[in-house]
Amino acid sequence: MSGTHAPIDTAVRADLVCPEPAARPDLWPAGTYRREDGVLVVGGLALTELAESTPTFVWDTADFAARARRWAEAMNEAFDGRAHVHYAAKAFLCARAVHLANDAGLGIDTASAGELECALRAGATPELVGLHGNNKLDAEIDRAITAGIGRIIVDSLDEIDVLEERARACGLSDVPVMVRVTSGVHAGGHEFIATAHEDQKFGLSLSGAAAQAARRVEASDVLRLIGLHSHIGSQIFAIEGFAEAASRLLELVADLAEEGITIDELDLGGGLGIAYTGADPCPPHPREVAAALRASLEESAAMRGIALPRVSIEPGRSIAGPSQIMLYTIGTIKDQPVDEGQVRTYVSIDGGMSDNIRPALYGAAYTATLANRASAAPLRRCRVVGRHCESGDIVIHDVCLPADIRRGDLLAVPAVGAYGHAMASNYNMLTRPGVIAVADGEAETVIARETVDDVLRRDRDLVASADKTAGTPERMSG
Repeated sequence: MSGTHAPIDTAVRADLVCPEPAARPDLWPAGTYRREDGVLVVGGLALTELAESTPTFVWDTADFAARARRWAEAMNEAFDGRAHVHYAAKAFLCARAVHLANDAGLGIDTASAGELECALRAGATPELVGLHGNNKLDAEIDRAITAGIGRIIVDSLDEIDVLEERARACGLSDVPVMVRVTSGVHAGGHEFIATAHEDQKFGLSLSGAAAQAARRVEASDVLRLIGLHSHIGSQIFAIEGFAEAASRLLELVADLAEEGITIDELDLGGGLGIAYTGADPCPPHPREVAAALRASLEESAAMRGIALPRVSIEPGRSIAGPSQIMLYTIGTIKDQPVDEGQVRTYVSIDGGMSDNIRPALYGAAYTATLANRASAAPLRRCRVVGRHCESGDIVIHDVCLPADIRRGDLLAVPAVGAYGHAMASNYNMLTRPGVIAVADGEAETVIARETVDDVLRRDRDLVASADKTAGTPERMSG
């Protein structure tokens, strides 16, 4: 990294240094540590053992399972066994995730035919499966009601008509329904992930159509109203927003009770945040969240003279996020001139926005550290970029890395388990990374890494051409 320009920032900022697992264990899967030789160990496995598999998601399944259990135990303790936790499949889903969530006593919330089918085929208890979505397709609804899933969360008045039509067409009745309510309370980060303000695509307004939807479901001869659902956003650290949203929903519960309509369950959604960098606060423990929710809900229910409904939540990010790290191999390293004779060091990796779109989409911040060795070199402020044909293909805008980083080094990015693999794409026809589960020093591929053949297999002309070539005498005899 030589040149005639000065580094862009000679002073190392503490918030740009990746915290070691011992310093900020909440960023990493539990038990992650650095060996004396500087190699990072996750799930008992040295990450250098996976050097030929990059880019890859490395998933500590024991960490995922422990986080799921903590949520189940915390909510059951706080609500005397009358609460339930549903894992939000959109964060990260595969059969193994379904098994681990089931084993912890969690349900599965889905939002598409693919997620629903994965949950059911993996053996999820149908009564503990839910289906979300602002525009559910008829086929998705039919699959949900014929499978006997535990709840369908309606998102519009029109959808109630569709649900009734599909239930009758399938010859079914008593379909369990929740009404999604936009409470007007929203929290979290980027505006694209705030979901409770009224001017957006999700839910029914608390001040308008929500009560109407509840009445219509209650009056239906094929639908059964089981509760109200609320979601206030994502990447939330303070619990006051959840308490305020619940309080507003309880007003609707009380109003409906006066009409003789009973609401048995409040689902407060997900959105609880995790730390991505050393600059982020440590998230509250599930017990803190559950206890605070119980206290707030009890007070609000008592004020309105109603019984406390059953409570459920849908953590996804807080279970999946810290359980995975992304392992990249470093390629090109170069200094690019910027203003006033300074340079910025660009560190290119073998992945990019196709395996982590969040920085480009939301401006999300991540951190990274060398995974294959220790370095005594001074730190230098770097920008970690991917290999796509986009100047916005930036995985980490600013991070301090050793000045002696070189081609072939391994780079570990923590807290990628939520929405990393789930939002991966084939942009530039890159193959999507696989997911390798690690536990007790052993590695197992749970989601296969794509090949170029996998990507091209959808191109029917290429498939036809390959079939024709394979059928020629020359090819067959060879």
